[in-house]
Amino acid sequence: MSVRRAIRSVVVGACVGLVAAPAAFAEPPPQAQREIEQLIDALGKSGCEFQRNGTWYPPAKAQEHLRRKYDYLRRRDLVASAEQFIERAATSSSMSGKAYSVRCPGQPVVPSAQWLGARLSTLRHTTP
Repeated sequence: MSVRRAIRSVVVGACVGLVAAPAAFAEPPPQAQREIEQLIDALGKSGCEFQRNGTWYPPAKAQEHLRRKYDYLRRRDLVASAEQFIERAATSSSMSGKAYSVRCPGQPVVPSAQWLGARLSTLRHTTP
């Protein structure tokens, strides 16, 4: 075998190995994971409705949707903080681009980023 063929064989083998390797991703840091789960749980327990693409959803559906988006981001290693979760998963529809909103009983409708940001601030000031 010539040197050129040997090198080509090694390069092709390495490329095949990279393509065939399972996709590995890094989990967000433990504090970020905890905060994100607390935010999703807070929305679920809030009694507030969640609007996406013009339709209002009950808290359980909002949780389900946000967990699905969070899982998508985690699999692609695209979320490392609660702020990134809010920005990339919980602010607007990735399909339509329309902003999400939260409507709580007796309160004005607010953008979801504002609602979740306030909850995150509260969590950080009350959790040791």
